[in-house]
Amino acid sequence: MTQDANELNDPRDDSRPDNGGENAMRQMRRRHHRDKANDRTDTGVFPAVRRKGGRRDRRGRGGLDANATRTRLITSALVAVLCALLGFGYMVQVHNTQSSYESMTEDELRRLFTETSTQVTKLEERKAELTEQLDSIKVAADKQEQARRIAQQNEQTAGILSGRLPAQGKGVTITVSEQPGTPIDAATMFHLIEELRNAGAEVIEFDGVRVITSTSIRRSGDALVCDDQVISSPYVVKAIGDPPTLQSAVDIAGGVGSSLKLDFGATVTIAQSDDVKIETVREVPTYTYAETVQ
Repeated sequence: MTQDANELNDPRDDSRPDNGGENAMRQMRRRHHRDKANDRTDTGVFPAVRRKGGRRDRRGRGGLDANATRTRLITSALVAVLCALLGFGYMVQVHNTQSSYESMTEDELRRLFTETSTQVTKLEERKAELTEQLDSIKVAADKQEQARRIAQQNEQTAGILSGRLPAQGKGVTITVSEQPGTPIDAATMFHLIEELRNAGAEVIEFDGVRVITSTSIRRSGDALVCDDQVISSPYVVKAIGDPPTLQSAVDIAGGVGSSLKLDFGATVTIAQSDDVKIETVREVPTYTYAETVQ
């Protein structure tokens, strides 16, 4: 204990004769010194333990919390101000729009109505022009598609007729077998092909040779020659067309079938089929004199 504390705790001071005011002041000073002495932590009774950096940590955390709170408050205030400005701007715009028409005179409103009507009329005329152009384009496209389709059909038809494309369909298969020592002449076999053409045969193949407009048949010794290709009996003729009509053209009384049987003793058999395939093709001929009309 220090000397001040001993003096303050000395009971003899209370017994000193003095007046009341001095005693009261003296007691207040004693109490103040006593409280100050009791507040000290280095008395030896309770050792003081100080945390390293404790005050700094508390101050740091308190500073961070204060900064976060301050940031939130500022952000909220800014959002509120922006919302208020947007609302104010919207109200001003609406008011200006309404007041712009309300402030117009009758002549100005009539002129505005006339200009608007004129613009609408021009837009409708432009729409009609574009619609007409679109219709024209559609018609042209349809014509082009139709022309393309017709050209494709013509190309296919021309390819089949000229022998450039293979073909299949309903038709007949005719087999002609010669009798030994009785060869069939070329004219009779050519007559058979002509009868099939007259009966509506669209595609004809004679023993592996595609028959076209320039096809010819001739006799060469014991064999026939069709377009420079030698063929021999039995002769097989395929024709695509209406099967009953083609068969009737061959089997008709006094027709080419009767001639083959009676004149040459040949055996003639006809088989109708729903799927006659003619796969032999001819190359496109090179014309020396003929050319398309310009």
